Amino acid sequence: MRTVIPVFVLALLASCSPAPQPSPLRESAQPGDTAAGGEVAAIRAAAHRLNGGARDYDPLLAITREATFVLLGEATHGTDEFYRERARITRRLVEEQGFTAMAIEGDWPGAQRVNRYVRGMGSDRSATEALSGFTRFPEWMWPNAPTRDLIEWMRSYNAGKPAEAQVGFYGMDLYSLTESADAIVRTLETIDPEAARSTRQRLRCFEPYRDRPEAYGEAAASRESRSCRDEATAVHANLQRRFAAAPRPSDPAQAEARFSVLQNARVVQNAEEYYRMSFVGGISPWNLRDRHMAEILDALTAHLRAGGRTPKVVGWAHNTHMGDARVTEPGEQGEWNVGQLMRQRAGGRAVLVGFTTYTGTVLAARQWGGRAERRPLRPSLAGSYGALFHDTGIGNFLLVFRGDEALQSVLERPRLERAVGVLYLPETERASHYFQARLSRQFDAVIHFDTTQAVAPLR
Repeated sequence: MRTVIPVFVLALLASCSPAPQPSPLRESAQPGDTAAGGEVAAIRAAAHRLNGGARDYDPLLAITREATFVLLGEATHGTDEFYRERARITRRLVEEQGFTAMAIEGDWPGAQRVNRYVRGMGSDRSATEALSGFTRFPEWMWPNAPTRDLIEWMRSYNAGKPAEAQVGFYGMDLYSLTESADAIVRTLETIDPEAARSTRQRLRCFEPYRDRPEAYGEAAASRESRSCRDEATAVHANLQRRFAAAPRPSDPAQAEARFSVLQNARVVQNAEEYYRMSFVGGISPWNLRDRHMAEILDALTAHLRAGGRTPKVVGWAHNTHMGDARVTEPGEQGEWNVGQLMRQRAGGRAVLVGFTTYTGTVLAARQWGGRAERRPLRPSLAGSYGALFHDTGIGNFLLVFRGDEALQSVLERPRLERAVGVLYLPETERASHYFQARLSRQFDAVIHFDTTQAVAPLR
């Protein structure tokens, strides 16, 4: 999300459960649409009002008991309520249902620094310090007040517990090409010096592009001789073979370090392809990125299982990643995403949760790499889910679609759904931030906060 503008920005701005409907998505909900009256009545009857109480999310936790994955979305990357409520849900999933890991739409190396902190293994003295590893645009996405508070809670929760009872913190994204390459060599130098030497030699291919991995993508796409594809593939394959031939370390810290090396190698291989394909064009870079996130989730569950734990993972990412793409306009154009892939792989053991809002403020930039600003969020467009939920007059509420076929059916016709990423472009609101979707099929549950506030960054 931070480096290659053309792919993610365009994709996002455009941007076991029932199978998606085959009919094309068209704008069927228009201003003054009288059919919305029945939808409003159905929502009022089914909504669970949220008042900040301890039992707010009981209906949601009722459908997550058997889940392996609970994927929590967000309609923007800069809304305080989305971060804080996901944190409340995550704490309950950990405490009440034994969830063992949290995976975020963030880079592996930065998340590993946080992982060491919450497990009492790192040198950082505070969550703020641990989060300082997330340094690139958008700087506020993880170093913010609600995330800091959750990380401090995770550290307290883990304190005094054996490694197999602790909750971990991991990154799903693939932008950290050079950071992951550096992390591989650093860790190998401590656990396998021989592998470190050969790996360092192969990864030197990326050295000219250390500060601008997008420049690598442009060079590799224009001239095959500049590609480091073979080197990236060889590093990942060689480390997989090397570690597969050795027993899993009995020391949990060593097992975690080896797992981190393998995932950084996965990042290097997939990021190489992502940056290269970003300059070829088409939707394949989006699909590569979400495939990578799904691979990380699969690898994480295998790692937890190998350590004798029941894998239960809560994921945090944008709605456009966590909902089922098959019932959205981008999905009809060939995109897939994490929510779709995990539904296809895990069936009913994947619970997808979306978040929406009507108006308020949001932290976002005006251009890629720009300064974060607290900006007014325009009221949702007429004919959108945000406007429909506002019209109920309820305010903040939870809707659980799973197990309620009547509610799914009432709300399954396509409407506009808003997606604000790290940029907010109100002057082109409809074209930049809305797409058609069938929300009741896209998610198993949706949480709506009618008026929301911008998240507070740490720096």
